[in-house]
Amino acid sequence: MKKVAVLGSGNGSNFEAIVRYFKDYEIKILCISDKSDSGILKRAERLGIEAEFLPYEENEKFFRSNKFELGVLAGYMRILTPQTLKYCDFVNIHPSLLPAFKGKDAINRAYQYGVKVSGVTVHKVSEELDSGKIIAQYPVFIDDTMNLNDFETKIHETEHLLYPPVIKSILENKLFSFDMILKNDAGGCGSCGGCGH
Repeated sequence: MKKVAVLGSGNGSNFEAIVRYFKDYEIKILCISDKSDSGILKRAERLGIEAEFLPYEENEKFFRSNKFELGVLAGYMRILTPQTLKYCDFVNIHPSLLPAFKGKDAINRAYQYGVKVSGVTVHKVSEELDSGKIIAQYPVFIDDTMNLNDFETKIHETEHLLYPPVIKSILENKLFSFDMILKNDAGGCGSCGGCGH
């Protein structure tokens, strides 16, 4: 059985989307948070997923001692050290079309800047913030009727749509294909508006 560590600092909505996507797969998910009172740990408990509080400083020792097929960052608000990255392959999801709007508050910055297309990026984690190799991107179009809250909601919906099948493709050692989204049970591609689905 393949083991996946999901690391988060916040409320864990992407974590829950991942857990629900993989509920019928032979994959063991461990939830890890650097905050002892985080929402993601509470979600894990509610979902019946093993979880633990892991102080940031203990990451290297933990991943040296525990082998995972993949480490998945889902709202993890710390930069992993080069030492930690030696022991596991990590991916991250970022709420913009990288390399645009790296770092914190990307959704608000994109909206305030007035871009008409933003989106979501899944990328490999490297030593530099939001700079690893891009694995997949998905657009979110911003029209004049959207307020910031609408835009943020659409970004999060797109994250939940994109991240799980990308993780699946990595675990199966396959190139990600958008067919994995178009054929799933989530109702098709949703936000792109240009493909006819």
